[in-house]
Amino acid sequence: MTPLKIDFVSDIACPWCAVGLGALEQALERLKGEVQAELHFQPFELNPHMGPGGQDLGEHLTQKYGSTPEQQAQIRQTIAARGAEVGFTFHPGGRGRVYNTFNAHRLLHWAQGQGAGAQHQLKKAFLQAYQGRAECIEDPEVLLAGVAAAGLDVDAAREVLQSDALTAEVRERQQFYTQAGIRSVPAVIINDRHLISGGQPVEVFEQALRRIALGEVD
Repeated sequence: MTPLKIDFVSDIACPWCAVGLGALEQALERLKGEVQAELHFQPFELNPHMGPGGQDLGEHLTQKYGSTPEQQAQIRQTIAARGAEVGFTFHPGGRGRVYNTFNAHRLLHWAQGQGAGAQHQLKKAFLQAYQGRAECIEDPEVLLAGVAAAGLDVDAAREVLQSDALTAEVRERQQFYTQAGIRSVPAVIINDRHLISGGQPVEVFEQALRRIALGEVD
């Protein structure tokens, strides 16, 4: 059985990415024995120009999307319900603030070379820290706590953070997906050809993965 190559293009700052990842994981669990997959996490920044200290979440959403506090509260309820369906618990009050996530992406790129499943575990640890506990995801200690939670080498990760290591590589990956037309996340790209956009339900991922694995989709 040839594994499907799955590129999960996303940002830790995106709550729908937590929903989409949970749904994809459940779909792959349902397809055990039918489908094998190699999962790769690719960088995308929703707010690449966010400065140190971040911005209040409500203020940011109002400026960026024109949404009201009432609309934001309703969206949080919707996202929380979708998260619960796939086993992810969001912080009740949202993330609190929006932060720059570039250093998190550098560590995720580093984790890809740290053994099978390492990048996946670190991605989940970062999502739990930011989306689940509303921690400051630009804080190096929060990032290193995520590295520890994923069972990875904290000292090696600290060396990455204290340098500009992997900056060019992450920028190149971001540019690649932007030039490929990715404008929103999560974007799940299968075998470099098939795109599933957004935090889709489990059934959508399950059906698409099965059809692609069986060769029913060109």
